[in-house]
Amino acid sequence: MQLQAIPQFEKIDPRVFREEFYKPQKPVVIRNLAKDWPAYKQWNWNYFKERVGNIKVGLYNNIKSDAYTPINTADDYKTFGEYIDMISNGPAGWRIFLFNIFDHAPDLVQDFYWPEHLMKGFVKKFPMLFVGGATSITHMHFDIDLSHILHTQFAGRKRVLLFPFNEQHKLYRKPWEVLSMADFSNYYSSNSKLDYEQFPALKYAKGYEVILDHGDTLFMPAGYWHHMEYLDSGFAMSLRALQPSIAAKLKGVWNLFGMRSIDTVMKKTVPKWWYENKRKRIFENADRELIRMNDHHPAFN
Repeated sequence: MQLQAIPQFEKIDPRVFREEFYKPQKPVVIRNLAKDWPAYKQWNWNYFKERVGNIKVGLYNNIKSDAYTPINTADDYKTFGEYIDMISNGPAGWRIFLFNIFDHAPDLVQDFYWPEHLMKGFVKKFPMLFVGGATSITHMHFDIDLSHILHTQFAGRKRVLLFPFNEQHKLYRKPWEVLSMADFSNYYSSNSKLDYEQFPALKYAKGYEVILDHGDTLFMPAGYWHHMEYLDSGFAMSLRALQPSIAAKLKGVWNLFGMRSIDTVMKKTVPKWWYENKRKRIFENADRELIRMNDHHPAFN
């Protein structure tokens, strides 16, 4: 893979943000965006245990989904308090995602401010909390609704790998899904699971990487592929904003209610045929990328 660091700003002028990152769809980290939020100091494990520790939550392990894995089905359940105790005692490859903590403690929305000086269109009913123990992994995917994301890290550090949407075939995207067939686990280390022999187009994929720390806010443009690894037990909040164009909104609706529904039905009715058909298309798409890249860079292998 060909990776570069994500630009970082302590603060950013709204005009600079819009002209250099929002409009051209490039990621950026804003280090001080959240530091004047009450949440920056108030939100910690004890605070959440007191507020929502009795709420039962679905937990997800690090096993990468396959062709027959039900979508968004939890691998275990605990109360939020039990889960916090578990991940606070050391590495634990379990995470929670799309947890709307604000359904259970609505006043928590007063602990942060919507950054509408940067962009409009925030979906204010759905701020989401993402929580993980050290070593937990969110596998490579893009968000199905194609929203812009402001992802603010609170406790702990998190390593993030990003790719623009148009790198999808080099990443071996599964047709009718938002997932990559390749496993990017520990991609940066000697324990990497990346298999360049099976997935050679990955060598050409151009992306970004960054480590987020407490208070860092990452702007992920709509459709960006992302893979995240929790270096410490921690949590983050994502604020979503719809794209301004009608066409982009309709594409997100299609993904949610059309593409996903068709894939679910086919997995249930003809799973083996559907899997083999998609697998064939994955490698056909990647092979076309390889031919195109080798034509442009014949010395690269």
